[in-house]
Amino acid sequence: MQTPSITPKKTKQYFVTGIDTDVGKTIVSAILVEALAADYWKPVQAGGLDFTDTNTVQQLVSNPTSHFFKEKYRLNTPASPHYAAEVDGIEIDFQGFEIPETDHNLIVEGAGGLFVPLNDEFLIIDLIQRFNIPVVLVAKFYLGSINHTLSSIDALQKRDIPIAGIIFNGPITESSQKYILEYSKIPCLGCIPWLENFSKKEIVEYSKTVRNLLL
Repeated sequence: MQTPSITPKKTKQYFVTGIDTDVGKTIVSAILVEALAADYWKPVQAGGLDFTDTNTVQQLVSNPTSHFFKEKYRLNTPASPHYAAEVDGIEIDFQGFEIPETDHNLIVEGAGGLFVPLNDEFLIIDLIQRFNIPVVLVAKFYLGSINHTLSSIDALQKRDIPIAGIIFNGPITESSQKYILEYSKIPCLGCIPWLENFSKKEIVEYSKTVRNLLL
């Protein structure tokens, strides 16, 4: 009798980027890591080396299986990676970026928005395109956020980069949210509040809203 073949489990990978800097990418990354029991990697950390975004996500995640990969670049200055690297006397090697090997789901967190420069030639959006994994776009409401959100979506779509969905972070402006979703036709993966300090319990709670949408 022939033994039936077993289909290997297919893992999920997502790149978390934002419509701007300081829109909550790290909190969203923690929620996604918890939701998918995923590993986490931030390729470039610029500034905050005493307690990095990787440290923040690791502190907030409750599941026992997630692995936290070391950043490829740890830069001292809280600035655009290309400038922070220049201050440190190095140049970011774009061709040297490779997604870590893992049997788990994986969340990759970018730096700033799509058009943040890594060096004189390449941007964050180029890195996303190189990795060829779907994007979770983090949006926050402020004056100009409709433009920033739709511009980000347009830039991703022009490069045929798949967008898994949008997560809105902070107080909701319902008219703006409605317009963004109806115009873009991109699914909403959830809305989370803007809190100064998230607890592990809150991360677990919000992870429940996105788990089934991304698995």
